[in-house]
Amino acid sequence: MKLTNLSSLDPVIAARGLRGLSGASALDRAVWAEFHSNWDAMAAESACEYARLAAENGETLEEDLPELALPFLEGKTRAATIQVRVTQWKFRKSILANYGARCCITGLANDQLVNASHILPWSSDLKNRMNPQNGLCLSVLHDRAFDIGLITVMPDFRVQVSKKLALRPEDAFMKQALLRFNNKKILMPDRYGPDPKFLEAHARRFGFIK
Repeated sequence: MKLTNLSSLDPVIAARGLRGLSGASALDRAVWAEFHSNWDAMAAESACEYARLAAENGETLEEDLPELALPFLEGKTRAATIQVRVTQWKFRKSILANYGARCCITGLANDQLVNASHILPWSSDLKNRMNPQNGLCLSVLHDRAFDIGLITVMPDFRVQVSKKLALRPEDAFMKQALLRFNNKKILMPDRYGPDPKFLEAHARRFGFIK
């Protein structure tokens, strides 16, 4: 019942025409606000708590943590670098799980050929680095095109291709890989859909919205 109280505060659930119980308390609202105010801190704290509970119950965590071998660095520099890499790995893991490791533009389903793309850049919004609503699962090609503004996803979840590419219709590969998806709606995840405000910011950044 507590979880259904919390679900009544979830705009993703509300957008699907569903609702939880109507008895959400002030504490429920405070908990919801805390979890959504800083995704980075929440993810780190949750990981530590999960590891503590596993240890207390004799369980072994067997996460596929990537190789973190780094050039020799000392003190805070190395610790900070490791933290960044672990955070990026956790973000990738959450986004691929959210989208079923399927590119939301093309439908390509191969976890070795898709990336977890930040909508708001990693460096511009510290509080949303780990927010799954700040991510898209894109093929390696479409990830790069999105990152440099050759494509965007509009707030209505439709792909827009840059006019720079549209002026090259004679390029058969470009037409097949990018141009044919113009104005097509992305494949939406089951749980955390991309935040329209984040999509609008990306589209404005690259001139798709004036």
